[in-house]
Amino acid sequence: MHDETRSVSKVSVSLTGYDSLTVPIHRASTIRYPDAASFAARFERDADGYVYGLYGTPTHRYLEKKITELEEGARTVLAPSGQAAVACTMLALAKSGERILIPDTVYGPVRDFATHELPALGIEAVFYDPLDLKELGGLINSSTRLVWAESPGSVTLEMQDIPAIVEMARARGVLVGCDNTWASPLNFRPLRHGVDVVVEALSKHLSGHSDLILGSVTAREDTLGVKLKAAFGRLGVGTSPDDCALVARGIETLAVRLKRSTASGLEIAAWLARHPCVETVSHPALPEDPGHEIWKRDFSGACGVFTFTLKDQYADRAFSALDALELISIGASWGGTKSLIAPTSVKALRSVRPWTGPDYLFRLSVGVEHPDDLRRDLERFFAALTLHAASAA
Repeated sequence: MHDETRSVSKVSVSLTGYDSLTVPIHRASTIRYPDAASFAARFERDADGYVYGLYGTPTHRYLEKKITELEEGARTVLAPSGQAAVACTMLALAKSGERILIPDTVYGPVRDFATHELPALGIEAVFYDPLDLKELGGLINSSTRLVWAESPGSVTLEMQDIPAIVEMARARGVLVGCDNTWASPLNFRPLRHGVDVVVEALSKHLSGHSDLILGSVTAREDTLGVKLKAAFGRLGVGTSPDDCALVARGIETLAVRLKRSTASGLEIAAWLARHPCVETVSHPALPEDPGHEIWKRDFSGACGVFTFTLKDQYADRAFSALDALELISIGASWGGTKSLIAPTSVKALRSVRPWTGPDYLFRLSVGVEHPDDLRRDLERFFAALTLHAASAA
């Protein structure tokens, strides 16, 4: 055999006695078949079989199985992002002439997708008030295929009554999907409450280190899960095994990280609620929050992500004051070990009930830093805020 051939020829390595404590990374585009007949029959393999790298490797299967286990579902399909998981699920479940109902508080990019892409495909996207079950019931008609939910809602954190929505939709033969990224499956399991598909942005809590983009969708019934898997494959949706291995590693510390960020987040949220510069704090786990009773009834825990607003006299000076922060970074996303703050405007993201609150809300994602250090950093922000206010006066 020539050296050129020998260089690319595969050699066998025994795996006897090898059982890695960590998740091995299997990279592949091509899957090698033992003979021509196996190759010809490759699409006859079951949904968990290996056909081509796009449809997964053992690394993908491990993460799919782990998330399915956590969600208490039947099958999980991975996507390149949480946004892709939502968008591809909607494309897989609805066809031209059908309707999808979407909460007015949905994640901004999902609203953008529903507004621009779904109508182009003949799918009607209708936004509904997440807190008005009567209105929602009136919107469910014979063409409705899917009711989407996100609880708590993006940025403003309104709590939806998921069991009531499921009961209403099921009576009409309509599927229910839920974005569960805020809670993660450790704190809320929508499938347990009758939801048909649940999406997680794995970039957040489950990966936990702000270094990858990935998403998942888990189906309550395997038939629906296989349908989603097939549709994702037809759309060419694939994910990196390296990212899958990182999420699998992140899941191992998920419970510990969530416990720490939740405790610190509640401590910071309660402190902010008493601060003279703060107008409101939105956190479902706070007793005074409007959605607290639903959260207490359905959820087993919270997280360190919540929103606060400033009093009117400070609002227009907030951007420059944010530059005083030294520990908390300004940036999108959340759920990592490091704390983040994101000034966010929601006026343009509401169409059912106009937003009448402040122009900007401040979403805080509390990481694993000590809460005393985070308070000191926020005090730098408030000191800069009041200094600017005094200077303007």
